[in-house]
Amino acid sequence: MSQITELKFMREFIGVCAEGYRLGWHERNGGNLSYRMSAEDVASAKEFLQDGAPWQDIGTEVPGLKNEYFLVTGSGKHMRNVPLCPEENICIVKVDESGTKFQIQWGLVAGGRPTSELPTHLMNHEIKKQLTGGKYRVIYHAHPGNLIALTFVLPLEDKAFTHELWEMATENPVVFPQGIGIVPWMVPGGRDIAIATSKLMYKYDVAVWAHHGLFCAGPTFDDTFGLMNTVEKAAEICVKVKSMGGKCQTIPEKGFVQLAKDFNIELNQGFLNC
Repeated sequence: MSQITELKFMREFIGVCAEGYRLGWHERNGGNLSYRMSAEDVASAKEFLQDGAPWQDIGTEVPGLKNEYFLVTGSGKHMRNVPLCPEENICIVKVDESGTKFQIQWGLVAGGRPTSELPTHLMNHEIKKQLTGGKYRVIYHAHPGNLIALTFVLPLEDKAFTHELWEMATENPVVFPQGIGIVPWMVPGGRDIAIATSKLMYKYDVAVWAHHGLFCAGPTFDDTFGLMNTVEKAAEICVKVKSMGGKCQTIPEKGFVQLAKDFNIELNQGFLNC
């Protein structure tokens, strides 16, 4: 392998960054992406990794991720530049034995740090790894405009927000059957928002950061990006419906129940109105 960017997980990571930017979710340096590498990924990238950079504090404790490797976007870096010059805008970090420090082993060649949201990403990677037996590997944060707009007009409450978006398209309850959690407005990049988000990640794969953006987790790049895309499309439809005067009809509650039965999904019964 002549270049690390030719590796499959690298190509997929870069592809998400590029597509998210194309859709307008990453103005300036907005948003971030992280991927917990598999043992096979680490082995395939081993010749490009360097052990020698200083260990830095994560800002939280993630013992469940000790000695794990992550591919992450850089702090202050622009998603539009990731496919143009990956080695300057993303990096591979290793978490130490204690789960309190990280070391950059590839990337950010012009200097810099991993995303300022690294504590949030790693805390939630730890939770999802535990809950899914290691199946979940991707966490994605973006700033989709329609979703952000809805945080100014919909109740900032899990059930109300979820139910409104479930109604916007028949597939929505199938894609996010457990619903959407809401984090009230908080200053990003610190431990407080990481803790608030992690509490929701025990229940959901989607968390809304009010007046800020969306935070999604999933097993693969396709699943996680697709989840983000589905929620944002639901928000777009909702914005259009509200701009046309509101709903005249909608999916009945019994319809949600039938969807769950036919698609063999566990719909969050607490979010139904029947």
